[in-house]
Amino acid sequence: MSPSSPHSSTVGDTAQEIARDVAAVNRLQAVPTLLEVLCESTGMRFAAVARVTEKTWTACVVKDDIDFGLIPGGQLDLETTLCIESKRSSEPIIIEHASIDSRYCNHHTPKLYNIESYVSVPIILGNGRYFGNLCAIDPAPAQVADPKIVNMFKRFAALIALQLDSEVSRQEDQSALRDAHAANELRDQFVAILGHDLRNPLQAVYSAGMLLEKKVADPALKDVAARIRINVKRMSSLINDVLDFARSRLGDGLGLRIAEVEDINAGLKAVVREFQDGQPGRQILADISVTRKVRCDLGRVQQVASNLIGNALKHGSARGEVKVSANAEDSEWVLNVWNAGEPIPPESLDKICEPFWRQSSSGNREGLGLGLYICSQIVRAHGGTLSVTSTSESGTSFTARLPLDSDRLDHDAGSNRAHQGSDDGNEGIAEIRRPFP
Repeated sequence: MSPSSPHSSTVGDTAQEIARDVAAVNRLQAVPTLLEVLCESTGMRFAAVARVTEKTWTACVVKDDIDFGLIPGGQLDLETTLCIESKRSSEPIIIEHASIDSRYCNHHTPKLYNIESYVSVPIILGNGRYFGNLCAIDPAPAQVADPKIVNMFKRFAALIALQLDSEVSRQEDQSALRDAHAANELRDQFVAILGHDLRNPLQAVYSAGMLLEKKVADPALKDVAARIRINVKRMSSLINDVLDFARSRLGDGLGLRIAEVEDINAGLKAVVREFQDGQPGRQILADISVTRKVRCDLGRVQQVASNLIGNALKHGSARGEVKVSANAEDSEWVLNVWNAGEPIPPESLDKICEPFWRQSSSGNREGLGLGLYICSQIVRAHGGTLSVTSTSESGTSFTARLPLDSDRLDHDAGSNRAHQGSDDGNEGIAEIRRPFP
């Protein structure tokens, strides 16, 4: 909440802060009517709501039938007013006939402004801030000390405070909504830059590398072209990870495209085969036998499998095998990826799915540390769970449990958001979520 808002406990006196408070009171449609009622009930011909601080007196709304000369935003010298005395005592000031009143007959304010009758009642906001005064004056005497009249002023002052509280809350809600819209626009621009402005140059570099690899005969140049292609694919993968992170943390979630998958085994085996082809020196043992149809987002499920297998190959024992298994149970299917090697420290087990977390004990510092976080978000979006166990004796095991039928989720909303900014031109099961073939 801005210090200059009427709700702030810190009262300022800048021109902007004063104008903001004056505008807030003027948005209260009932205030002019309240001033009319006060004048008709008391016979007084001037009434106003004033903003009062320890430095300034400012009229907010005015009913002036005596040509006093004040308009909204107009100011009086604070020390020439009785409102400051009301503020300092937090009590109303009531004067029926100043020239014969023993307390005020020699007071400078009635003499300066030619006042005989006067009422000033504090306006206290809900947070305890002294906003100002509801006041009325007249050059003629008036019977305003009657308890009914005083109580009417007090109730009207309380009503104004209540309406100010409501108005400020409404304005703050509107401001928060504007901020949220601005944040959404910024998020969309950020995602668009990643999804389009960065990918398009990468696509051009990748295509050039592919062409170079096909056209040149020099083995050294072919090796350079191959490295270009591999590094562009790695950069594309990093962009995908940042896109998913932005959608999950800044937007409405990753989004899913749920469909009935007749043979999810083929999709999972394709991911395993891609790693086997890319790292022929590593042993990946696959036992994939899901015997039921699965309703899921196949591309996202393959992304989970790819991230978990890649993580096992990267952080597991360099000569050890990686085991991948998948099977169906009663109402869910289970994907498990296991590797041998140095275990994850127990104190880190509850942190590994946090964004940008990387195992400090690992010598491999590639990537952004988003892979496991994205896995956990995809599994969660499917209504499943992702767990990990890691010991020296048993190795490290990641287990994703997902429902066989994800129809109970809100897929229509997810479908509309799914994969915004992704490259829909990718083909082949193994290449889903990869922008280049």
